[in-house]
Amino acid sequence: MKFITISDTHGKHRNLNLPDGDVIIHAGDFCHYGSENDMYDFLDWFERLNYKEKILIAGNHDFFADEQSKKFKEILPDNITYLNDSGIILNEINIWGSPVQPDLDGWAFGKLRGQTMRYHWDLIPLNTDILITHTPPLGILDKSRNGRSIGCEELYKRLKQLQIKFHVFGHVHASHGIKKLKKPHLLIPRI
Repeated sequence: MKFITISDTHGKHRNLNLPDGDVIIHAGDFCHYGSENDMYDFLDWFERLNYKEKILIAGNHDFFADEQSKKFKEILPDNITYLNDSGIILNEINIWGSPVQPDLDGWAFGKLRGQTMRYHWDLIPLNTDILITHTPPLGILDKSRNGRSIGCEELYKRLKQLQIKFHVFGHVHASHGIKKLKKPHLLIPRI
């Protein structure tokens, strides 16, 4: 199975030239500033993509998904799987997703650092193969434009307890890329 991963398209999804694959994963911030029109346009585009499976989490710009979560789930096209502290099994691959990120009070899915974040990461099942989060873990592709690490320390601690094969995340535009870690064995792809 070939996975395509994207994140932080911020309303510019129609500008993408995506490769062929079986599964597409979007790791949040599909809206620019959270407008309802942005959201509908993205869902229309995402629904029509030619992938067998479409998996989506939200991010800090996706206000509608946070503030009107019930309505958001109701309007989701049937061929899109939305993960919010939840998971799916796809061809015996356990996939878990969460939109939360530390700090960013007043933004969608923003939580306080520490115990509040730990609560969300403790929900990740031990048998997770692919983890999708909007935030990076602390110290891994998490440096902002000013050089400060803004990833989540609680997520980093939880990853040490898990045997994740792939971790897909976005959020920190200045640190895009792929990083392969030796210990724990993680490959972190981002587009």
